[in-house]
Amino acid sequence: MSNADYIDNSMRGVGSVAMLIALTKTLLDEQRLKDTAMRLGYRVVVTEVGGRAGFDGFDEKVIKAVVGAGLNGGIIAKQSNEIHALVHATEEAKKGILISVSRTSSLAMKVVIARDEHWLAVAMFGLSALHYMTNHERAGLGIMHI
Repeated sequence: MSNADYIDNSMRGVGSVAMLIALTKTLLDEQRLKDTAMRLGYRVVVTEVGGRAGFDGFDEKVIKAVVGAGLNGGIIAKQSNEIHALVHATEEAKKGILISVSRTSSLAMKVVIARDEHWLAVAMFGLSALHYMTNHERAGLGIMHI
């Protein structure tokens, strides 16, 4: 099995697509996986969000960034049902990121939205820390029907 076949087989479903792209460490790897996802029929957009968990509106920043990226990237239309699905998927993904995190923790997250005809996923992957020397990885995933 070639590397291309392996990736194609791993990208089955919006959740897998979003999380695999979120896990990339380089822009080249990110672009390769985005290209593969689009070839397989998914729409994908990537953004980043950072801030402190409780004090500078990280929760609100994430919603604004994701909705903006979804609209600007052509992932969703400016329709209430599509925005509603995206917000719910984002809230679900945030739960994975924010569970057991201090309100003073710094967060730096890559956020990926992936969509097929009926489903969309929001994957978040990045770092959190109370102090820069204690950075560790966190991940969250939310999936919602449109």
